[in-house]
Amino acid sequence: MKTEITELFGIERPILQGGMHYVGFAELAAAVSNAGGLGTITGLTQKTPADLAKEIARCKDMTDKPIAVNVTFLPTVNAPDYPAIIKTIIEGGVTVVETAGRNPSQVMPYLKDAGIKVIHKCTSVRHALKAQEIGCDAVSVDGFECGGHPGEDDVPNMILLPRAADELEIPFVASGGQADGRSLVASLAMGASGINLGTRFVATKEAPVHQNVKDAIVAATELDTRLVMRPLRNTERVLTNPAVERILATEKAKGDAIQFEDIIDEVAGVYPRVMQDGDMDIGAWSCGMVVGLINDIPSCQELLDRIMSEADQIIANRLAGYNNA
Repeated sequence: MKTEITELFGIERPILQGGMHYVGFAELAAAVSNAGGLGTITGLTQKTPADLAKEIARCKDMTDKPIAVNVTFLPTVNAPDYPAIIKTIIEGGVTVVETAGRNPSQVMPYLKDAGIKVIHKCTSVRHALKAQEIGCDAVSVDGFECGGHPGEDDVPNMILLPRAADELEIPFVASGGQADGRSLVASLAMGASGINLGTRFVATKEAPVHQNVKDAIVAATELDTRLVMRPLRNTERVLTNPAVERILATEKAKGDAIQFEDIIDEVAGVYPRVMQDGDMDIGAWSCGMVVGLINDIPSCQELLDRIMSEADQIIANRLAGYNNA
């Protein structure tokens, strides 16, 4: 299936794996790219630029297909060494960068000079238009359903995607609630030229996370996510657990007086203990409402094959039937 995104990134299938903290390692990125999609290494999961260089090289040993690196620009005083990270990406021969968080304008000249395509994650049309203005080649439009940070506008993809299609000139992919062939066809119908999967890729054989994490995703329903840090205007959608319920109780008790320090133990630094050690109750970890559609743990090849087969059947049979009625 050829779309603007497949042509732009040089991939076979319009399916992207988004950057995910302590999930986006070389094993997963290579498996997605080998299956025809675009796999992504999460840059800030690597402790140093040298570690990132090794992870990129390790991924390239496992695939000769295009790969991406995610770089999230954090609102923090002690910022990561972004110049060194960008230099590492360029020297590593990476062809696509997924940016997220704050405006990536400061690194755009370096990436563009190196011929790297940039896709920026956005939770609103206004942010997507800004990404287009600063020269991003594409955007990932994240609806309210998405795991992680859905922004503060609370607009779901049934509205957000058509709005993006009305306003944007650059291609975009749909993120949030993406799981199968139905997701792909629906997103294409609303103007996207591909889909970005996060939570769905955590529950795959190649995802280098603890089995407890995969089992928790399969067991969960669409009713099992919560929104934390809303009072701090840093909303994150996470899978519920005792730590998450403690966060919500603290937020309710503190009201407008809540400070990040009040919940730091359940939020900061928990990802290694969840994703690698399988301690499912230690803190809050990002998860989308799409868990309600995840019922198995396939390989990435099996997943992408199934998505494309389902999409082909929907287009050729169900939709064609309406056209001929």
